[in-house]
Amino acid sequence: MRNLPHNRRGITPVLSNLLLMVIAVAAMSIAITATYVITDNLHDTMGERFIVEDVWFTTGKISIYLRNVGKVSLKIVAVYVDHTPRSLTPLRLEENKHGWLNVTYSWSPNSVYHINIVTIRGTKVVDYYESPS
Repeated sequence: MRNLPHNRRGITPVLSNLLLMVIAVAAMSIAITATYVITDNLHDTMGERFIVEDVWFTTGKISIYLRNVGKVSLKIVAVYVDHTPRSLTPLRLEENKHGWLNVTYSWSPNSVYHINIVTIRGTKVVDYYESPS
């Protein structure tokens, strides 16, 4: 049997290159996962749009007619009247659907109200509305 020379100088660079490749693949996997999570949430937030079509001032409440014109369903979580949070009947709107949002509020005739409607993702519609006489 022949005796083969034992030269171990080539093993260290191979192991270091292999370790470097493993670290690079792991780092890229983390970066791709983070990018996917961030852009998926951004897609939902950017696709969320709604408009106020009508506002009715009735006894003890303000009724707001909303239409979802975005690409994702939405849920109204807060309504502020003159910068004060108000109690409301929860409203969830699917794509291309519409519905009434009822806000408990004792309003005064011939007054202007600042109404801010906020969704669970943070999208909001803010405007001024005048109550009837």
